[in-house]
Amino acid sequence: MSIVRVAAFSVSIDGFGAGPRQDLNNPIGVGGFETLFAWFSHTDVFRKMHAHGEGSHGIDNDFALKSFENVGAWILGRNMFSPLRGPWKDESWKGWWGENPPYHVPTFVLTHHARPTLAMQGGTTFHFVTDGIESALRQAKAAAGAKDVRIGGGVSTIRQYLQAGLIDEMHLALSPALMGEGEHLFAGINLRAMGFTVVKSVPGEKATHMLLKKG
Repeated sequence: MSIVRVAAFSVSIDGFGAGPRQDLNNPIGVGGFETLFAWFSHTDVFRKMHAHGEGSHGIDNDFALKSFENVGAWILGRNMFSPLRGPWKDESWKGWWGENPPYHVPTFVLTHHARPTLAMQGGTTFHFVTDGIESALRQAKAAAGAKDVRIGGGVSTIRQYLQAGLIDEMHLALSPALMGEGEHLFAGINLRAMGFTVVKSVPGEKATHMLLKKG
């Protein structure tokens, strides 16, 4: 059955899913990548994704692999696609990932500013959605068919879908580190009242993987 899910999303012990002050050199905010994604950056999945050769195998890599299984469409917030703000000045920015992004399926980017659809190598097509999260989800479900829709982030996007009651499952990678500041994932959100429970907790090499399901 097709579900809407968050997968392999990194969270610090103090609950932050991104660092502060995102810019061109800090896609996940200052300190975000080094602190939150140390578990992912050493895996074979990550290193091959970025043509860095082979990486480590083990529990972290297994969860990274599983996060891409059965995904038929992605939804991203604009900050996950670009550090730019306001109207698009031109169409030169095509994402953080080069000509072959890691999505390989239709990917819907939430934005307030219209932009033409962008087809990339490897099967990724970015669609820019200006009429809200529910419209993006309808389009993503239609594109995904029987497969899952993955809410890729960032923090604000996940929070919006959680608050709207539209996420069925979350895989969180709890990194053993403190951010201290940044974007807090669950501030003011009562996951228990929403019906979520932790159904699995697995210690990996550099993170603890937690699976939360609703219902």
